[in-house]
Amino acid sequence: MTDWINRWETNRIGWHAEQVNRHLIKYLDRLNLSSGDSIFVPLSGKSNDMLFLLENDINVIGVELSNIAIEQFFSENNLDYSVSEVDKFVLYEGEKIKLYCGDFFDLESKHLHHVRALYDRASLIALNEGLRQKYVKHLSDIIELDARILLLTLNYPQHQRSGPPFAVSKEEVGELFNGSFDFQELYCIDDIENEPMFQNLGVDFVEKAVYLLQKVRV
Repeated sequence: MTDWINRWETNRIGWHAEQVNRHLIKYLDRLNLSSGDSIFVPLSGKSNDMLFLLENDINVIGVELSNIAIEQFFSENNLDYSVSEVDKFVLYEGEKIKLYCGDFFDLESKHLHHVRALYDRASLIALNEGLRQKYVKHLSDIIELDARILLLTLNYPQHQRSGPPFAVSKEEVGELFNGSFDFQELYCIDDIENEPMFQNLGVDFVEKAVYLLQKVRV
């Protein structure tokens, strides 16, 4: 994770998007959230998707390794916040939002109290194969039964480009979440025409997919 911190320190954050993700806008209602419910955003960075969630009266709980990312989120959006220490984390807390600065794997279920859904735009695909398995196992351990997940992934010939973001296929999603989650593919398209970086590397395809998952077993 040292490289992750270094990327924030040197502002090499090509994954950050200024626009709210269109799939979040389109599929937010599939998470069955009501006003005042809480959603968890792992590896949150300074994503403006969190601002969209707040504007829709959804409380946000996030976790991020870089304090730079968290502080930029609050300052760039003119949001007041307080800072405190909670367990192994530094907690940045504003109105309807809590961002834990620290290691995702140190999170416990108590930190996600009453979280009914999770939004993963670029967390799973930011991790190598070994860490993806650990990530899903830990996620399953700390979220509540019936919690829903909106998961966005990329898939491409990994031998033609090294991650991150890493290639994650539909088959791998099924294998990773098998046993404790039901999952449904909501969207899948080859979008190579809108990915010039991948085209320049000679990548054959870039498959973008959206999944809806629900934890059904402990």
